[in-house]
Amino acid sequence: MTDVGDTRARYRRILRFAARYMVQAWWFELFLPRIGLASLAARGRARRLQRLARNFHALAVSLGGLMIKVGQFMSSRLDVLPPVITKELEGLQDEVPPVRFEEIRAFAEAELGAPLSAIYEWIDPEPLAAASLGQAHRARLLGVEALEVGFAEVVVKVQRPGIDRIVDVDLAALRRVAAWLSRVRVVREHVDLPALLEEFAITSREEIDYLHEAANAERFREVFAGDPRVGTPDVAWERSTRRVLTLADVTAIKITDRDALRDAGIDPTEVAHEFAAVMFDQLFTHGYFHADPHPGNVFVTPTPEAERPWSLTFIDFGMMGEVPDRLRRGLQQLIIAVAARNGRQLVDSIRDVGVLLPSADTVELERAMTTLFARFGGMGFAELQEVDPREFRDFAIEFRDLVRRMPFQLPENFLLVIRAVSLTSGVCSALDPAFNIWDAVEPYAQRLIRDERGGLVQAFAKEAASVAGLVARMPRRVDDVLTRLEDGRLAVDSPRLDARVRGLETLARRVVSAVLFAGLLIAGAVLRPEDAVIGASLMIASVPALLHALLAGVIARRVP
Repeated sequence: MTDVGDTRARYRRILRFAARYMVQAWWFELFLPRIGLASLAARGRARRLQRLARNFHALAVSLGGLMIKVGQFMSSRLDVLPPVITKELEGLQDEVPPVRFEEIRAFAEAELGAPLSAIYEWIDPEPLAAASLGQAHRARLLGVEALEVGFAEVVVKVQRPGIDRIVDVDLAALRRVAAWLSRVRVVREHVDLPALLEEFAITSREEIDYLHEAANAERFREVFAGDPRVGTPDVAWERSTRRVLTLADVTAIKITDRDALRDAGIDPTEVAHEFAAVMFDQLFTHGYFHADPHPGNVFVTPTPEAERPWSLTFIDFGMMGEVPDRLRRGLQQLIIAVAARNGRQLVDSIRDVGVLLPSADTVELERAMTTLFARFGGMGFAELQEVDPREFRDFAIEFRDLVRRMPFQLPENFLLVIRAVSLTSGVCSALDPAFNIWDAVEPYAQRLIRDERGGLVQAFAKEAASVAGLVARMPRRVDDVLTRLEDGRLAVDSPRLDARVRGLETLARRVVSAVLFAGLLIAGAVLRPEDAVIGASLMIASVPALLHALLAGVIARRVP
């Protein structure tokens, strides 16, 4: 357990570490380049980064808690962070110091209200895995217990004693660091760090509620019910509480263990593409996703007797994310833009997602994205590593000021999306250094385009039905207006009369356009089997009328 003195010391250590390296970054990355000593700052950058990563590794191992989560996240960014950092932090994935089993036993028995020997036939005192917030032990349920839940071999997750207090202290320290960073103008203008930290705080507290995790696991299983690509562990609800969780043992091959995969006859490259596809489905189709898919939380399970030779088994559902419908649609458009290498469409998608404020002047940003696609688009992780670093530097220098000026922001619910995508990219790159994210995106984008076309037809049909309803009701409304005028019961509000007249005129024009569209479309559809050229021409000619019928009202409302 942690006492007050320990928590205060922990808080001060985190702040001292952050302050030290923030000052160092200011000196080498901002001050020296301003006085013409950029070459001097760049000379020792690799050594400084290695020392920073090594010192953070030591800090995270000694403190545990949320510091481990931060280190795990950075160690998975193989696609972005240099190897000098990821290599120093990669041990944090599996080498978190365990809590002594005597403490775990006492804590679990107090939580379950019974000796472990009364529940489990045996429990391994050596942890299967030690995570930042808890640790897992293999066990076997007693015969009666096993009959009730339907399985015997289990994994028992037990929270680290005192973790609630540790999480509170870590969040308090991170809030202070966020406040410091928010005073930097370039940070403040682009990221609402306090809001993002509160989002992180919510997910962190949910992660230490094992009943919440169990419910997440059940929901995840329902989302992928019938999908042979994905597996999840069953929950022994009778032996689970907020701090102790009993799950079916689904331990298999760690997803990034390439040697073990090959020994099992499984191609790591195929695993990389399947994993990316499953994560894309979670993020952009279902809108409910595993937000912590680091290598320790995903297994490859051989299934020789099933319809597929292997499947992906996810564990640890403490950190899950949801993508609202509007954000998911925006992300789908972004995926399509990336697959099409379309800089302008990409910028529009970024704006729609909410990352770019509507007031932004995007002409130069569109040019930057077009240049980026033209030079680096389609390259895999391995190919990018072979590009001359000076070329990256020149590109970064050219557009650095532009990016700093752009009013970027991170919208709500976006932090976990970024985390999931980052970890996915890192895992795929570890499985296959030549993994090309473009190749993974393109088939998915093609499917989205097909779905989008179907949705567009539905939207047109819905709008046409709306216009038809207006046409059907119009004679009765006009007759009612004339009757009230004849009876002297029509009240005229002169300041708004012109607007109403314009509205009626616009509506009449939209009705004419809708009728014209329907006539041309039907005529084209009828004639097309007999004469494809004339039929197609008539159908194409119906498009302007359709656009006018759909958009005239919107345009009219924007005209003062």
